[in-house]
Amino acid sequence: MVQFIQAQNIGLDYLEERFGLQLAEDETFFLEWLESLPEITDLEKQYLDIVKTNFLRLVKRPPILENTVKMVVVSPLLDLAGFYREPFFITTEESIELALEDEEEIVRERIDVLIIQEQLWLLVIESKRASFSLLEAIPQALGYMLANPNPEKPVFGCVTSGEDFQFIKLINQDKPEYALSDKFTLSRRGNELHQVLSILKKLSQVLS
Repeated sequence: MVQFIQAQNIGLDYLEERFGLQLAEDETFFLEWLESLPEITDLEKQYLDIVKTNFLRLVKRPPILENTVKMVVVSPLLDLAGFYREPFFITTEESIELALEDEEEIVRERIDVLIIQEQLWLLVIESKRASFSLLEAIPQALGYMLANPNPEKPVFGCVTSGEDFQFIKLINQDKPEYALSDKFTLSRRGNELHQVLSILKKLSQVLS
């Protein structure tokens, strides 16, 4: 009998055991978040400062749910990065199933935000409530990314709680490998949404 598992309930151990997922050892595996990042304008910085202020104001009155994080923080970032325009297409709550041949377990869930270009999965966004740890969200996002119907192409992910952000790259060819960016957070001085937007802009350039 087939057993259905919610993606939010899987961990890295499960993905490593069932799908052979490995953390990439090559330091050059995921340079897209680190090198040749585009500049963002003063106007974009000012807007992101407002986004940060809006989010921190909401934090004073918890709980902040996933939909609020998407509306207040994620949506402005995707807009500024150009993902609402051609050649990209955004879909939300996309259903996925992930299974191995001859296995009686299927991972099933809905992706928060999926960015597509002509049926090619490009970027998976997984948002969580503000009190959620990214360490718990990363396996869930990787499970989605492993379900990419175009495994010959790299797919990128971003997990966020509104306060914290972390990027993921997955290549699923001979064996699935992934790497993580540093974590960016709004709890530090300054506004690390600036860096997050710069990375998203870089990904939009790489993927378009």
